[in-house]
Amino acid sequence: MSMIKSSTLLAGASALLFSTAAFANSHDPAAIQTKALQDSLAYEITEGLTTEVGPRQAGTEAEARARDWSVAKLKSLGFQNVRNEPFMMPTWVRGAETAEVTGPYPQKMHVTALGNSASTGAAGIEAEVAYFDSLAAMQAVPDGSLAGKIAFVTHDMHRTQDGSSYGAYGPVRWIGPSVASKKGAVAYVIKSIGTDHHRNPHTGNMNFAEGVKPIPAGALSLPDADNLERMIKLGKPVTLKLVMTPQNIGQQESGNVIAEVTGRDPSKGMILVACHLDSWDLATGAFDDAAGCGIVTAAAKHIMDHGQPLRTIRILWAGAEEVGLWGGKAYAKAHTGSNHAIAMESDFGADSVWRVEFNLPDGAENIEKQIAQALLPLGVSASGPPATGGADVRDIIASNNLAVIDLQQDGTRYFDLHHTPDDTLDKIDPKQMRQNVAAWSTVLSIIANSDVDFTMPAKE
Repeated sequence: MSMIKSSTLLAGASALLFSTAAFANSHDPAAIQTKALQDSLAYEITEGLTTEVGPRQAGTEAEARARDWSVAKLKSLGFQNVRNEPFMMPTWVRGAETAEVTGPYPQKMHVTALGNSASTGAAGIEAEVAYFDSLAAMQAVPDGSLAGKIAFVTHDMHRTQDGSSYGAYGPVRWIGPSVASKKGAVAYVIKSIGTDHHRNPHTGNMNFAEGVKPIPAGALSLPDADNLERMIKLGKPVTLKLVMTPQNIGQQESGNVIAEVTGRDPSKGMILVACHLDSWDLATGAFDDAAGCGIVTAAAKHIMDHGQPLRTIRILWAGAEEVGLWGGKAYAKAHTGSNHAIAMESDFGADSVWRVEFNLPDGAENIEKQIAQALLPLGVSASGPPATGGADVRDIIASNNLAVIDLQQDGTRYFDLHHTPDDTLDKIDPKQMRQNVAAWSTVLSIIANSDVDFTMPAKE
């Protein structure tokens, strides 16, 4: 089928789907969807953040430059009430990082420190490796039994469309260092929480439980971790030398960048659409999460350009997500009790949306059906569990008891890139990104122009 004929059929099908709906101020989701499929703004924003700013680690000068860039960009696009809402946060920064097997099979390995890792000191730590094939196996050994050793935990994370294996294997990173310290280990290394097979280690945050001594903690690239595992299985003691010199530099300023498409009726609860502005320092953060900021902002711009919506759409580019969700927490603290209706977030790359999920109150069933039908031309199904929202909106959802819509992106390759030096602009597929913008624009057109009461029932 030719591209022209396909586009014509798609536009016709979309027009038929929306023909029975009346939208305030002549909003036409079909027309918006068709236009959004030609979008270039989402990519432009992603390109700008990754090129003109680059890596944007929270609490650093680079993140401050990103906020300045973002405020200027959002103002230039014509959004209203553009501002930065600053907050303070504890800040950790990376230092030198090397890993080397010193015996019996000497060779260098690729390692990166995990967020909140302690330092080995410039001289490093050299010790025998204690190997575990799972976090549970390390948890089962007695406290103190790893004294003087470097604990090493591997795993078998695999690719999934919904990203569910991250939840299953993420604790190896999230809590593993704290467990290793309780067992007496002098340092901790993991097979990176990822699904690629490049020599690119995956960073990411972790925390030590209260009262637990922080120890150096790093992630080996997947091929290096597999190699270390093979060495250990040959039966001889393996020694590893780690040098990692990160620092905690105390409280530093971060901030949330906010912009709005002002609605015609301020009494109607606003629609909050979020992403996060910060990234890890290993790459330019294209997938995680400059793309999300591009997608939600382009969608809001399509609504604004089509005419003033009934409800205000608020854009939140949250700061300091990667290192502890500080931006989402600060937003909830500042805006608990304000008039929100629905929260949404894009923070899972830029590959195609494949499923929509809802957590709306009774009485909104027709809206759910309307959205589901409207997304069919984009290949999006309406199924799965109730929507829960992304990391940056979970606190405001909890504090304000908000309705939620999730547009789930295909995460099959997300953890190949997540928190690695490979998270760069060339990984963005513009066609799939435009499908994201079309899905978001369609949903926003419907909910921002609906007078349905989205108030969730009080929690028991």
